[in-house]
Amino acid sequence: MLTQKELSFIDYWEKEKDIQSRFSSKLLGGLPMATMFGMPVILFILVVYLWFPDWYMKISGTSAGSFIMVVVAVLISILFFSYFRMHFKWEMNEQLYTELKIKQQREQAAKL
Repeated sequence: MLTQKELSFIDYWEKEKDIQSRFSSKLLGGLPMATMFGMPVILFILVVYLWFPDWYMKISGTSAGSFIMVVVAVLISILFFSYFRMHFKWEMNEQLYTELKIKQQREQAAKL
């Protein structure tokens, strides 16, 4: 027998799965968490680049133009993490929904 929590999840997911399946919804939904992981890297590189430029040039052995490439790479990583985190979450909810629907159908078939 399905619990009230499982029934409420079925109702919730039937309403939300189409909305959450869009690319933009996944990207924007995961952006806060992805930013939380990516921004410290950017901030650390920015602080070193702005306040310790001589040290940055000596240690890295690269030109100033490579700094932009690192920032772009981190931003791409943020977008990648954002989308795939929410896609994974959507897949897990979809799997749970499918399992609960099968369980619900078996219960209805057993009652008949």
